[in-house]
Amino acid sequence: MPIIEVENLRKDFMIAKRETGMMSALRSLVKREYTKKEAVKNISFSIEKGEVIGYIGPNGAGKSTTIKMLTGILVPSDGKVLVNGIVPYENRQKNAKNIGVVFGQRTQLWWDLPTIESFDLLKEIYQVSNERYKKNMDTFTEILGLDEFLNTPVRQLSLGQRMRADIAASLLHDPPILFLDEPTIGLDVVAKEKMRTFIKEINQDRQITVILTTHDMEDIEKLCERMVLIDHGTKMYDGEIALVKERFGKTRTLIVDLEESKQRPHLTGGEIFKEEGSRFWIKFNRDEVSASDLISQITKTHNIKDLTVEEPEIESIISKIYQEGFQDLPETVRV
Repeated sequence: MPIIEVENLRKDFMIAKRETGMMSALRSLVKREYTKKEAVKNISFSIEKGEVIGYIGPNGAGKSTTIKMLTGILVPSDGKVLVNGIVPYENRQKNAKNIGVVFGQRTQLWWDLPTIESFDLLKEIYQVSNERYKKNMDTFTEILGLDEFLNTPVRQLSLGQRMRADIAASLLHDPPILFLDEPTIGLDVVAKEKMRTFIKEINQDRQITVILTTHDMEDIEKLCERMVLIDHGTKMYDGEIALVKERFGKTRTLIVDLEESKQRPHLTGGEIFKEEGSRFWIKFNRDEVSASDLISQITKTHNIKDLTVEEPEIESIISKIYQEGFQDLPETVRV
């Protein structure tokens, strides 16, 4: 049985019309008119225990609204949602014990208290046993390096430190499900890698189900095998990231450093789109020509000092999907 089930989930918001002018303002006091905004439109999906899912889309697509319904913050306008067998909005307290939540721009820690005291308070709120609390704190401290700031007030933490503390706090009560909303936003490269490593480890070691919403496509590539892509409240795709890359990521980039650059290489099947001195960036479609074919062409007239083949980034692939749609995907995975 899936740990999360979503069926024809819908959320509408009624937004008051704002009109200019004194008379219009007075009329609105007597009778206010509303327009309906469909934030989420009949979305369905299921998630198995232990999966790491990327739930992605542009700003305003309906990602946060969906997550808020799954966490019990919002009540759906229609449809069915079950999280570990619980209807979230009907039993918020019970649902809260089953989930951990990290929002990149918000914290669940007490701003003026030392970080360790926030953990102590959460221990009491979630009724975590002394043994479990000590074991989790030891594990999180070791992996996330919490010991360097446990006695520092939360308001004095750097963004990277606060994010590490927040993710530890969200897992203190051993929830089977973890919602991560932009968990690496604003972090430097080292801090991002620490966060990703930790998410991988807790998923593998504890079989925690992770739902990740992010604009950082590197997070999606490194952590997820499956993604659910939505736009304007509608599900566009639900399936393997590898399949999307296979269908929409056919373009590769060959970067070559030549020993001399008296003339540009003449290529069949590849296009030079950038050059700096003796370094050339060559774009090619892997279905039409291979990197080895292009290298062979270049070596007939030039000596190569170094070369690299770059895979397409998932971000550029998603952008291409929005522009071109899903015509190339088989019917079994197109939504």
